[in-house]
Amino acid sequence: MSPGSQLKQDARKLMLENAPKLFFVSLLFVAISAILSELTFRLPGNIDIVDFNERLAAGELPTLRLLFRNFRPMGITLAVIISLLRPILNAGFIGYCIRTKRKQETEYRDIFSGFIIFHKIILIFLLSTLFILLWSLLLIIPGIVALYKYRLAYYILIDDPRKGALQCLNESAVLMNGSKVDLLIIDISFMGWHIANILLLLLIPVPLGFPLLSIWLTPYIGITLAGFYEKRIVNFAA
Repeated sequence: MSPGSQLKQDARKLMLENAPKLFFVSLLFVAISAILSELTFRLPGNIDIVDFNERLAAGELPTLRLLFRNFRPMGITLAVIISLLRPILNAGFIGYCIRTKRKQETEYRDIFSGFIIFHKIILIFLLSTLFILLWSLLLIIPGIVALYKYRLAYYILIDDPRKGALQCLNESAVLMNGSKVDLLIIDISFMGWHIANILLLLLIPVPLGFPLLSIWLTPYIGITLAGFYEKRIVNFAA
């Protein structure tokens, strides 16, 4: 039996027990995520590409000075804001999944709980991204190891908001010791679902096709990973 088989089975059971509320929450989360993605896609370019191309056509060399002169500060600012909103929203949904896994009372507004501690979430996002990038400079494998090393940092913070960002990253590294491959196998087990979701999106118009599988897949993955986190806590305490 694969490491995530029982966790996935438990997740499906909890999903049915918490229907339809869980799926409405999932739909809300997916819709907001889709809006953020759409905003990113429709942002004005970070570079004034028309002026940039005209200068190149006129024989001006593609220097760093030319590149920076054509930057659009507003586009860059909006892109940064949206990129920081994603981990905050994701952390809120992680909290909702943890409470669902523990069979605690949940509310729709729980998915926005990340905004209460947004500064710590952003710090975890920035630090983990930096650490993963630095390890990736060595080789791709150390980068992947670092990615899984810090996967539980958001869970730890949501579970105890009093903890600092660096403390959450360090505790995640401890909890993930010896379990990185197990989480990788769990991630791979959802690959078929992700492919089916993409195909559904391509085959059916977006307003109909996008939420159909996502509102099932999103909490399915979320609760399964919450179960993985709970299992690691229990094993570590033992």
